[in-house]
Amino acid sequence: MTERDSRQERRRSREPQEEMDERVVHLARTAKVVKGGRHFAFRAVVVVGDGKGNVGIGIGKAREVPEAIRKGSEQARRKMIRVPMVGSTIPHEITTRFSAAKVMLRPASPGTGVIAGGGVRAVVEAAGIKDILTKSMGSANILNVVKATHKALSELQSAALVAERRGVPVAKVSPHWGRDQE
Repeated sequence: MTERDSRQERRRSREPQEEMDERVVHLARTAKVVKGGRHFAFRAVVVVGDGKGNVGIGIGKAREVPEAIRKGSEQARRKMIRVPMVGSTIPHEITTRFSAAKVMLRPASPGTGVIAGGGVRAVVEAAGIKDILTKSMGSANILNVVKATHKALSELQSAALVAERRGVPVAKVSPHWGRDQE
């Protein structure tokens, strides 16, 4: 362990670590063909969230699986975003595209649950959204679907922000607002 690594380790141990939901969404083995044969490596797609509206995604690449997961987790923690929520759902419908993957997220009434598949479910649940309807269209590439979902959540706007910008009351912007403010 180098001096730099030990300093980082001490800094991490001093910081209060809140409980984060960490999920490995996808693990891929990649091969590089070289003169002597093949060199294998692993790519891990990791989603980290606190269940209270913060979520991040990360991609880690390494020769061993645990190292790839650790790298992906660290990147996800650095790239956390805040997701605006109204009660247990999102404030409005949104459709976003990342590469050939297209994801549609729609608010749902309380008690609906998370209607989502694979990568979308992991990102949405890690963010703490309890009621949502989703549809993944286009490419089924898990990495692009996860990135499209993350992009969609980052583009969401809170009802209060939209109401302030328009100069109208919040109730006029979002019918869901009266249930449970952010």
